Amino acid sequence: MLTTGKITLYVTLFIVAVSLLEACVLTRKNRNGGTPFDWSETWLSLADLAGRKLFALLPLSLATPIFSFVWEHRLFTVSINSALMVLLLFVGQEFCYYWYHRASHRIRFFWATHAVHHSPNQLTLSSAYRLGWTGKLTGTAMFFAPLVWLGVRPEVVLATLMFNLLYQFWLHNTWMPKLGWLEYVFNTPSAHRVHHASNVGYLDANYGGVLIVFDRLFGTYIEERADEPCRYGLVTPTHSRNPLVNQFEHWVSLARDIASAGNVWTAISYVMMPPGWRADGTGETTENLRRQHCDARHTVSASSN
Repeated sequence: MLTTGKITLYVTLFIVAVSLLEACVLTRKNRNGGTPFDWSETWLSLADLAGRKLFALLPLSLATPIFSFVWEHRLFTVSINSALMVLLLFVGQEFCYYWYHRASHRIRFFWATHAVHHSPNQLTLSSAYRLGWTGKLTGTAMFFAPLVWLGVRPEVVLATLMFNLLYQFWLHNTWMPKLGWLEYVFNTPSAHRVHHASNVGYLDANYGGVLIVFDRLFGTYIEERADEPCRYGLVTPTHSRNPLVNQFEHWVSLARDIASAGNVWTAISYVMMPPGWRADGTGETTENLRRQHCDARHTVSASSN
């Protein structure tokens, strides 16, 4: 009989095998022209996966106390025993995932972990399982706690999240075209390429897990355009092949900014404001970068006229 642990192991091995197969195919394909495949990105993703498996053995997760507290104070006790309940759980979890993912980009404390997922300078299937070692310590379970508060058992919520993340594995590729009408409802490789792009016009978009409808509803959907190819990686790219640098460089920079803040309010702002925020307003936030980009375009347009 297959246990949850064995199923997780087999799924993990399958995902790694498929990602390595893709890496081999892309390596051979790019030998005949194009951008060389960078295997160091794959090794960093594998190091991330191995590190998270080791951290999983330590009782350091904030999900357990958060879910335990909320479960004790739940409003109802819900049984997922019908197609309607499964659908409601799916939509509810997707809604929570959207706001978790959006917060991970817009609050620097959460971004310090999530930036690891966006650090690959090439988008491949192995990028999907580079998620950061410190996720269990940042309390992101709070975004899914409303489902537990409404009466869904914590283990069911976590299992649903696991399926959400599993769906997203195949989205991390550059070779699959747009998928027609599916682009209006589901998160697709095209939509997710935009999410991973560091182009100024593509930043902070397409946060959905399985669905893209909440991005369309809340104004964060951006379509991939043929006239603007995606450039992957962070706005300030990281090129280190050291797993420790890859995992902790954003925590180090956050700690450095807090130490130099000068006052408590500025220190708190560094933690809670978007990545790139500076107290004097000159930081490289998405808003500032877009303003600068727009000003530069206007300058070029004016000079050409």
